[in-house]
Amino acid sequence: MSKKSNALTKIFKVVGITILTLILLVGGYASYFAISFNRIQDNLPLSPSGGALEKTVDVNKNYSMFGWNIGFGAYSADYSFFMDGGKESRGRSKEAVLQNLEGINQTLKRAEQKLASNTTFDFICFQEVDFDSTRSYKIDQREVLLSSLSGYSNVFAQNYNSPYILYPFNSPHGANKAGLLTISKFDITSSIRKQLPIENSLYKFFDLDRCYSKSRIKVENGRDLVIINFHLSAYTSDGNVATEQLKLLLQDCKAEYELGNYVVCTGDFNKDLFDQTSAQVFGIKNDEFNWAKTIPAEIFEGTHMNKVVPKGEEQHHPVPTCRNANTAYQVGQPVYTVDGFLVSDNVEDIASYALDEQFAFSDHNPITLTFKLMA
Repeated sequence: MSKKSNALTKIFKVVGITILTLILLVGGYASYFAISFNRIQDNLPLSPSGGALEKTVDVNKNYSMFGWNIGFGAYSADYSFFMDGGKESRGRSKEAVLQNLEGINQTLKRAEQKLASNTTFDFICFQEVDFDSTRSYKIDQREVLLSSLSGYSNVFAQNYNSPYILYPFNSPHGANKAGLLTISKFDITSSIRKQLPIENSLYKFFDLDRCYSKSRIKVENGRDLVIINFHLSAYTSDGNVATEQLKLLLQDCKAEYELGNYVVCTGDFNKDLFDQTSAQVFGIKNDEFNWAKTIPAEIFEGTHMNKVVPKGEEQHHPVPTCRNANTAYQVGQPVYTVDGFLVSDNVEDIASYALDEQFAFSDHNPITLTFKLMA
């Protein structure tokens, strides 16, 4: 065999070994990812903690709620996220995440100053709260958020338990855990994690393990106030999964109402809450995303539940609750209202607002609700 043939044989051998190694690595990683995928238990009892100062709520009295998808503490206004078409996959640094969390705590305090009698919110519901996560530098965000509050009980429902995501290769998203944090000035007597349906396609590996937490608080008349904190699907093939999730949630709400209980829900619908569409309301052309489609109106029929869409604090100035994070935030980019509330027929919606924070600390703006339980 000639020297030239010898050299070619060696080259082919090296290339073959390299290709085989890559196949084994990719196959091994895919197997690890598939084997690691499992759904968190349905109907999982949750353990409330903390010390609420008050035991029961009253009828015919105003109560306040604050809600916010905090985007795992990564989203400053100039942040873009790779799954939305942007560049970044994790918080820019541990210090940057802590700064955003501090901004979130301070925003909550400023919002409280606008409440009647300079009081504090009765209920606070956060989504996308990380703990032990690569993307947020292992910060337990529950502790940071609760550190500025006293006299509250709280409960946490996990909805994300991702194996290590190697992409983007220059800064992998990593292994992450997150969930829904519900905080109450009143004693939470019991709470449960309820599973929501997810897609069976490959999208399930990139979506959260969707669920909602359902917490009970005693009412003076012997009934329960049921507080539901949820986060519906975004990364799906056609958007129908989030609709099915909402149907299941509404069935549960209807059952509670028919038992005589009061139901107040808040969270990220990942659906356009306006009947007109956000593009028409905000006068900004936006792209058609699966997660931003309008909720079919008939979905609420017969459920005894009513959609509450937050307004701007000034009636003539609508405020969006979410931006598309494919780029840094700038005025004129696509924005939506996908965060809001659901209340049962026996709960009066007095006022609901989206706070115009210009997406300073999250890709969402916070929302508030003032409501009353009717006798």
